[in-house]
Amino acid sequence: MARATLALLASFIFAAVPILLLGLSYLGILVILMMVMEMMIMAVFMVMYMMNPAGLMPMKMVHNNKMSLVIAAAVFVLLAAGALFTPWPSGTAEAAVSGSTTTGGRSAADPTLALGLDLMGPHMLVMIVIGLALFASMVAVVVLSTHRGRYDRFGDDLQRRPADDPVRGGLGK
Repeated sequence: MARATLALLASFIFAAVPILLLGLSYLGILVILMMVMEMMIMAVFMVMYMMNPAGLMPMKMVHNNKMSLVIAAAVFVLLAAGALFTPWPSGTAEAAVSGSTTTGGRSAADPTLALGLDLMGPHMLVMIVIGLALFASMVAVVVLSTHRGRYDRFGDDLQRRPADDPVRGGLGK
């Protein structure tokens, strides 16, 4: 699962590259940093809570493999045909990219600001606060779900030998 998480992270970084190529460096770097943090948190939680995080036991997690390949190919062909046969607007590339609703189709002076306003509008502060609250909730859940602390096995001064392991079968036996 950790390898799948890192592969997903790579795909998100590759998806941010067009944003960087459009000249929106702040937004592109922001997307990359956000996805790196999100995927690393996801990898930590998966390793903590999954039965087999290293993938040492072979398992097949794909059902109906042939039909899923057919559906994926059909969706790809449909999307590629839509991209090729859609009449795209004419004009300069900058005007086409930054033709947002906030600028009325004209080229914006600051395309990053125009894109941010189109995506979030006045709700950016709310989304930042919600993100912090979600992260604090995840940390609180992990802290509250752990029934013992880091000093339970060896005592407060870490000198107790042998370790007093409340869960038998570990290193303290």
